[in-house]
Amino acid sequence: MPLVGSGASWLRSWVVLLAMLALAAGLVGCSPANSSTGAATAPAEAIENKGSDTLVNLALAWAEQYMQIEPNVRISVTGGGSGTGIAALINGTVDIANASRDIKHEEIEAARRNGIEPVEHIVSLDAIAVIVNPGNPVDRLTLQQISDIYTGQVTNWRELGGEDRPIVLLSRESNSGTYVYFLEEVIRMGEESDLLFATDTLLMPSSEGIIEEVRQNPNAIGYDGLGYVTSHVKVVAVARSAEEPYVMPSADTVNDDSYPIARPLYMYTDEDPSERVQTYLDWILTEGQVAVDDLGFVPLSD
Repeated sequence: MPLVGSGASWLRSWVVLLAMLALAAGLVGCSPANSSTGAATAPAEAIENKGSDTLVNLALAWAEQYMQIEPNVRISVTGGGSGTGIAALINGTVDIANASRDIKHEEIEAARRNGIEPVEHIVSLDAIAVIVNPGNPVDRLTLQQISDIYTGQVTNWRELGGEDRPIVLLSRESNSGTYVYFLEEVIRMGEESDLLFATDTLLMPSSEGIIEEVRQNPNAIGYDGLGYVTSHVKVVAVARSAEEPYVMPSADTVNDDSYPIARPLYMYTDEDPSERVQTYLDWILTEGQVAVDDLGFVPLSD
């Protein structure tokens, strides 16, 4: 009998232990998945950011850094071109539109019809580098020569001191802010003009695509934001005219205005953004400027 009694006591203890384990498991299963981070009591705030492919890598770096600082904010970043981002701002589907060009008058009017007043924020500076294949002996061009190349008036590298080879023209697509800027400020040289890209210009879907094609094609010429340029292509020095110095793109030559193809990069918001969007923009314009230099763009000066 004592042995039987001891077995029964052991059995009861085992059943109690199993019940306690089951209860503990149930409590864990019912607890919020992110209770340790406080996510259940503080839902994440979302910021939608879209637009310029020139800015997309920088915008992604900003978003990743900021979400580490503010884990309760979720920032979605997509490219598609400046026109795409501004169109999304007009339609009210994004908080921030990235652009590598000024917003157009007709875009401002369209936004106003939807109750949105676009406000411009300069978030970085950039140089547009003119690039050729490393095997091309041509290493400097004037703005006029670049305009003549892209309008089809100069079609052979021999006319520019290079080899007897046809020039292959590469450009971004027309929805790109870089395309618009290059057309207005380089091809048209900042003047009222009806000049256009030559009809045989190859339109590339991305900055990386231009880099890769120039790397492979000894006849190619392209242009890209300085932050996208790699050692696999050759950057050409550019002069405003044949009488002026030829200058390479860099942070210093952008800041001293000696490089002739430089521009601001923008974020556009409604004039009354939410507090979370305004706080994010304030961070970009201060601590966030460190990432600008890291990615090859030009930080805003003090």
